Amino acid sequence: MPFFIEVVLPLALAKSFTYSVNEAEYAFLQTGMRVAVPFGRNKIYTALVLTKHQTPPQLYEAKDIHQILDDYPLVTQKQIDHWQWIASYYMCSIGEVYKSAMPSSFLLESETIISSRPDFNVQDEELSDDEYLIYEALQKQSALKVQEVVSILNKKTVLPVLNRMIAKNAVSLQEEINEKYKPKTIRYIRLQEEFMQQEQLSELMELLSRAQKQREAVMQFFQLQATEKKAISVKMLTEAGTTAAVIKSLIDKGIFVEYHLEEDRVQFEGSDEAGFALSPKQQQAFEEIKTSFIQKDVTLLHGVTSSGKTEIYIKLIEEYIATGKQVLYLLPEIALTTQLVVRLTAYFGNEVSVFHSKYTNNERVETWQQVLSGSEKAKVVIGARSALFLPFSDLGLIIIDEEHEQTFKQVDPAPRYHARDAAVVLANAHQAKVLLGSATPGIETYYNASHGKYSYVEIRERFGNVMPPEIILIDLKDKYKRKRMTGHFSDEMIDAIAETLYNGKQVILFQNRRGFSPWVECMTCGHVPQCPQCDVSLTYYKYKNALRCHYCGYNIANPTNCHKCHSTDLNTKGFGTEQIEMELKSLFPNKNSWRMDQDTTRGKHGYEKIIDSFKNREIDILVGTQMLAKGLHFDNVGMVGIMNADNMLYQPDFRAFERAYQMMVQVAGRAGRKDVRGKVYIQTYNPLHNIIQQVTTNDYTAMYKEQVYERHNFKYPPFYRLIRITLRHKDYEKLKDSALWLYNVLNQNIGVPVLGPEEPGINRIRNEYIRTIMIKIPGGMPLGNTKKNIERTLSSFEAVPQYRPVRVTINVDPY
Repeated sequence: MPFFIEVVLPLALAKSFTYSVNEAEYAFLQTGMRVAVPFGRNKIYTALVLTKHQTPPQLYEAKDIHQILDDYPLVTQKQIDHWQWIASYYMCSIGEVYKSAMPSSFLLESETIISSRPDFNVQDEELSDDEYLIYEALQKQSALKVQEVVSILNKKTVLPVLNRMIAKNAVSLQEEINEKYKPKTIRYIRLQEEFMQQEQLSELMELLSRAQKQREAVMQFFQLQATEKKAISVKMLTEAGTTAAVIKSLIDKGIFVEYHLEEDRVQFEGSDEAGFALSPKQQQAFEEIKTSFIQKDVTLLHGVTSSGKTEIYIKLIEEYIATGKQVLYLLPEIALTTQLVVRLTAYFGNEVSVFHSKYTNNERVETWQQVLSGSEKAKVVIGARSALFLPFSDLGLIIIDEEHEQTFKQVDPAPRYHARDAAVVLANAHQAKVLLGSATPGIETYYNASHGKYSYVEIRERFGNVMPPEIILIDLKDKYKRKRMTGHFSDEMIDAIAETLYNGKQVILFQNRRGFSPWVECMTCGHVPQCPQCDVSLTYYKYKNALRCHYCGYNIANPTNCHKCHSTDLNTKGFGTEQIEMELKSLFPNKNSWRMDQDTTRGKHGYEKIIDSFKNREIDILVGTQMLAKGLHFDNVGMVGIMNADNMLYQPDFRAFERAYQMMVQVAGRAGRKDVRGKVYIQTYNPLHNIIQQVTTNDYTAMYKEQVYERHNFKYPPFYRLIRITLRHKDYEKLKDSALWLYNVLNQNIGVPVLGPEEPGINRIRNEYIRTIMIKIPGGMPLGNTKKNIERTLSSFEAVPQYRPVRVTINVDPY
C-alpha cells in the first residue's frame, strides 16, 4: 500500500504537491510539520505538510522526501486555514503566504556544494585558467559553495565554468541543507563538587595562596553566589573584575566546571510603578467596549488624540490574560512598537513577546516557539502586521491600534494582504474579539460602524481634560509676497519655535519628504537629472553630496555642471527633512535638532535611540516624516509645525484628502499632551481648503460625509471593491499590446466596470515599463465569481506565448 503526503512549497506556485513516504514516516508525520523535499532538477526546499493520503498523483511520479525536519508540528491547522483564506481572497498562491509567514530560519536554505572527484586526473584533461583555480582551491579544502567560487574567480557568472568542469568529471555537485536557527546559550561556572566541604575549601585556598588572582576569583565567585542566589555566569564573574584568562586556568586546573544553558534572547522586566487608574471617561468607554463585545465581535474605539486609548487597551488585556487567553496587539509602525513595549512590559513584565522585522531571525524563532507552546512569556504579542501569522492556540482578543494606517497593507511582495481585514477573519476562526482604535478612523471602518456591522464607542475629550491643541494657519503666498520667509520658515513659525524652546518645551516639525531636496535643476536649460532605470528625478542628499533614486537605489555624485548644456548654474528645488534640519542648525545653533526618517532609523535600535533621546529631552527639535504621526506619546512637546500641508493634499489618489486629514490631525495630536495647551502651526498656500479647515476645527464627521458623498458618486470603496492588475515588461510596445489584450478580454468576460490600461504617474521602475488595469466590483455583488473569471482570463493570458514574459501582479483592495 503506497503512502503519500501533500505539501506546500515556499514558492509562487498555485497548487500543492504530492510526495511519497514509507509507512513509518507516514505514521509519524502530522499536518504542520516541515519536511525537506527535492524539487526541480537538484534543488531542495522546506515544504509544509498539509495532509496525508494514499492516492497517487495522476500527472506525475511522486518523488521521495529528503528528510523530516520536525518532531512536532510548527504550524497549527487554524493557521493553515487562515493562510488559505488569505491566498484565495488576495488572489495569490499559498506558497507565497507560507514563505511570508514563516521566519526565514525555518525555511532551510538549499546551498549548492561543489566537491572534487577523487577519480579525476589533472594530467588527462586540459583545464582553463578559471577551472584550474577552482581545482586548486578544492585541493586545499574538501568543498566549496557557489558563493565562494564567485569570490575566487572574482566574476558573477561562474555556472558555465562549473558546468564545463562537471562535463570533464572534475567536480561533482551535491545539495546540502543547513539548519539556520541556533538557540542562544550562556556559559555558566560552578565549583567542583569536592571543594564544597569546609576542609577541602581551606585546602583549596592554601593551594591557591601563591596564585593571588585565581584566589581572588574564587572569593569573587563566593561573594556573587551569596548576593545573587542563582547560577553564576562567566559574564557576571568578568563584570565583577575577573579576567577570562584567570577563569580559563581555574577550569583547566579542575577547580571550576563550566556548563552551558539555553536562554531566550529577549527578556523583559516588570516595574512596580506601572499601576494606574482609569479616568471616569476612560472607565465609561471601557465598560461600553465590554458590553459591545457581547453583541458584536468587532468594535471601533474612536477616541481623540491623547484621550488615553492605550490605558484602556492595557486594562482589557489584563482581563483577557486573567482568563488564560492570548492577546495580539498590532501596530502600524516599528517606531510605535518600540515605545509601547516599554509601557506594556512595565505593566505585564515578562508576559510580553515582540515580533517584527527589525528583530533578528533567531529572536523571531523564539517568539514563534513561545506562542506555539502557549508559554507564559507570550501571553501578549506586540508586533507589526507580520505578527498576524504566529501560531496562536487560544487567541482571545486582537487590538489594532491606529487602524486607519496604510502601513497595515502589504504592498510587495505577495501576499498583498491588509492586516486589519485579515485579523478580523483570524479572530473569527478563534472566536476572539477585535478592537479597532483610532483618532481618525478609516472611512470604510467608520462606514461599517455607522451601518451597524461593527459596534462603536467614542471618547471626545483628552485625558486629564487637557485642551485640544490650538491650530494656527500660516498663508505662505502672503509670507513670500511680504518677504517674511527665512529658508522654508515663515517669521511666525520661527517666533513660535523660539518661544516654545524658551519655555523649556520641545518642538516637532513634520515634512513628509526625506533627503535634502526632491530634485536638482539647471537654471540655464531646465534639465533635471533623472534615474536611468526609473521614470523619476533623483533626490539630492547634501550630507553625502549625492543624488539618489528612492525606487531602485541608483546613486551618483552630485554633478558640478549640467549634463545637458554644461552650465554650472544648478539649483535645488523643493525641500526634505535633511534641508529643514540644516536650516534649524543655522536658525537655532545652540539647540539640538535631529531628524527621524528612513535614513536615520536603519539599524535594529535606530528608532529606540531617537525616541529615547527625545523623551529624555536630549533633543530639542525633532524633524520627521510620517513616522512621527503615529501615536507616539511625548509629555513635553509644546508645539508642532507642519512645513507644507499642500504636498499631502494634491496626490493622484482617491484617498488623498482622507490621508491628508488623518496625517495632519495625528501630527497635531502630538502637541500639548500634558498640562499646557499645545500649538500647531500649519504652513500652506491654500488656507481656505476644505480639508485644512476641517483639521482646524477637528471635524471628522464633516470630512467623512464629504468623502463618502464623493466616493459614492465616483464608485469607490466602501461602495465598490477594487482589484488592481499591474503589468510590467522591459519592452514598451509588447507591454502596450499585452495590456490592451488583457483589458479587452476582461471587459467582455466579467460584467463589471474595468478601467485602463493606464500609465501610472511613475511609469518605469528598474527599467520595466508599467501599465495598470483597475476593476471595480459593486458592493452587493459576490466577489468569488468575479475573481474566478479574472483568474481564468489571466490563465488564458499566460497561454499566449508572446505575452508570457510580461509580469502580472494582482492587488486586491489596493489601498
